Amino acid sequence: MKEAENRMRIRIYGIVQGVGFRPFIRKLALRFRITGTVCNRGSYVEIYARGERLSEFLEAIPKEAPARSAILKIKTTVPEESDYPPGSEDFEIIESAKEEGMVFVSPDIATCPDCERELFDPTNRRYLHPFINCTACGPRLTILDSMPYDRVRTSMGEFPMCEDCNREYTDIRSRRYHAQPICCNDCGPELYLLKGPETGKDALIQVRNLIRRGGIVAIKGIGGFHLCCDGSNDEAVGRLRRLKNRPFKPFAVMMRDMETVRRECEVPEGAEELMTGPQKPILLLAKKKTHEAGASVLSEALAPGNPNIGVMLPYTPVHMLLFRYPEEENSQEPAMPEVLVMTSGNPSGAPICMTDAEAEKYLAPMCDEILSNPRKIRIRADDSVMSFYRNKPYMIRRSRGYAPMPTVLPQEYHHSVLGIGGELKNTFGLLRGDMNYMSPYIGDMADVRSVEALELAEERLERLLEITPEAVVCDLHPKYNTGEVARKLAEEKGIPCMEVQHHYAHVLSCMAENEWDSPVIGVSFDGTGFGTDGTIWGGEFLLSDYDGFRRKGSIQPFLHAGGDLASKEGWRIAAAMLEPDAAEQLNLGSPKERAAIRFMLGNRVNVVESTSAGRLFDGVSAILGCKERNSFEGEMSMQLQFAAEQAEAPEIYDGPLISEKEDFFYLETVRLVREIARGRLSGKDVGALARMFHEVLSQMVLEGCRHIRRENGISTAALTGGVFQNTLLLELCRNKLEHDGFRVLTHSLVPPNDGGIALGQAVYGARKLEKEDSRCV
Repeated sequence: MKEAENRMRIRIYGIVQGVGFRPFIRKLALRFRITGTVCNRGSYVEIYARGERLSEFLEAIPKEAPARSAILKIKTTVPEESDYPPGSEDFEIIESAKEEGMVFVSPDIATCPDCERELFDPTNRRYLHPFINCTACGPRLTILDSMPYDRVRTSMGEFPMCEDCNREYTDIRSRRYHAQPICCNDCGPELYLLKGPETGKDALIQVRNLIRRGGIVAIKGIGGFHLCCDGSNDEAVGRLRRLKNRPFKPFAVMMRDMETVRRECEVPEGAEELMTGPQKPILLLAKKKTHEAGASVLSEALAPGNPNIGVMLPYTPVHMLLFRYPEEENSQEPAMPEVLVMTSGNPSGAPICMTDAEAEKYLAPMCDEILSNPRKIRIRADDSVMSFYRNKPYMIRRSRGYAPMPTVLPQEYHHSVLGIGGELKNTFGLLRGDMNYMSPYIGDMADVRSVEALELAEERLERLLEITPEAVVCDLHPKYNTGEVARKLAEEKGIPCMEVQHHYAHVLSCMAENEWDSPVIGVSFDGTGFGTDGTIWGGEFLLSDYDGFRRKGSIQPFLHAGGDLASKEGWRIAAAMLEPDAAEQLNLGSPKERAAIRFMLGNRVNVVESTSAGRLFDGVSAILGCKERNSFEGEMSMQLQFAAEQAEAPEIYDGPLISEKEDFFYLETVRLVREIARGRLSGKDVGALARMFHEVLSQMVLEGCRHIRRENGISTAALTGGVFQNTLLLELCRNKLEHDGFRVLTHSLVPPNDGGIALGQAVYGARKLEKEDSRCV
């Protein structure tokens, strides 16, 4: 072998910071008798290697990489001898050195099984330590100040390591070799109460006692505070609902272990691996009413009228100690509940609280005690929420455990772009090269606190990822707060602010997640979005590629009467779509309210026309008596879906599906709604009618896609938008389309709702800048 073939410089891009990657490389190098160095360069890990077994060493890296790492690409070159750093005669981890380029920041990682075992081992020096972690687990993004990922650049830098921790940190044989958040009972943060005097284990015991007695406690986690109470105590859950002003929206729960989850819920195949993995998201599972041990322990107040419950497992040491504290096992106190409410600690409409000051101001009125600690949270990260669809995650809220993992794009761009995200369920995205980095979930932008949180998080993530955007992209809607933020940032940075149509951004997001670069039929169904014609869209068929779209069809337009109230009170939608006598017979609203609706419709006062698929679902829900009003977004649509899922078979419908008008088509949805109303008035089964609505709407989607395929030859459909959180509609549409020869693109780790729209915005902006470059050549 030639001498040059014994030398190699290896650059590894991906999640290789904060997951024990450098120690792993050193151990691997020693095994293959490789000399050289490994170093964090901020944007990648760089290895200088020499040895006879370089090919084996290189092959082993992706095969044996740490479980929490994610290698996106590996580049190799042959360096000159003079390029080798000092100390490369052995194999050493050398000091980190920043370099321009792509940066990959690790998400926060749930406590690993090894640390959990040590946590409850009385012989281990970290016994009952509420901040136990190692190279394979613990906080990452939420404690990070800057890259490269080293202790001094995290909020753990405020806690000097004791002699024993420093020994582990520098010992290659230790699981905590170069674990940046390493600490123990002697040198780490300590728990304390904000209302009471207790600290340390006394604070934890006090919190456990309060929960057992029906109290409510705010608990600081990795990315913010939770509000917690006994999930089996109707009175405690009801009290939390009143204090949080949350009458019906489901509460997420944390269950003690998988045994409890399996006992209380239906766990689909493959879901357990997701629940116990490094992310530990909230997963929506079907509740069991009874089981072998008897009735369910879940309070009915957790998710009223909802057959599902959002469940997660303990993912921090504090959570584990809440459920199990061995030093209390012989006390006279009753056993801890096996199910705890663990809902976001925030006032309605505001982002999750992350500081003691915020907790004292906003959460103290909602709880009996606040359990906190001095480890600072640098960026908010709410829990991720997902369904499980076709044995895969189907993201609803992408945050802790996943952000800011990048989405790999189908092409590399030469410009960096900020997609500011949606007005609802806001997350923003930063695009550079062939990667788009999504932020943790922030929330709805109607509240000024959410706007401030967006601005702070954007500045921090931009700095962490070392991305300087050359353009910012926002929604076309002229009055969105996100648009104001985008225009402000563009002015401050001296860069252009672009606007992109809402539903087209949804389609681009679905295409980008699937790394799809050919034209698609975008079926974009959601609540509302500002159309390019100045009207309100919401149920759209867009023939799309990365250069633009043509609107080919929509659901049949209908009127909203009552302004913003129509989006909250679905009976108004129903009353506007039906004949007056039908609305009266169905008792939609009061006589006075129905008269007001007729006046508004007759005089076109306080009325807007839209094609909103979300409002269509609300109207049908009201007609069938599933729900008349939304107390939270999507409530009426959810109840309609639940009714449909309980039906044995749908009613028969033989009405028209689509109508064509010049170069455009409409789904005949108004006719369908009126047929459903007639069915309800004639006494037909509500579930069967709800199922008919889903079945017929999915058949209409198929007919719309067929229509476009006949005209344009496109046979790929992208199903996107918040309405496709409805997995029943998603499955019906997908089955029909696939059976008819369509390739169907759906979301998985990027939400179909507005929480994923920033990806489409950023891709739109990058593509537009590339086109401007080509015109300048």
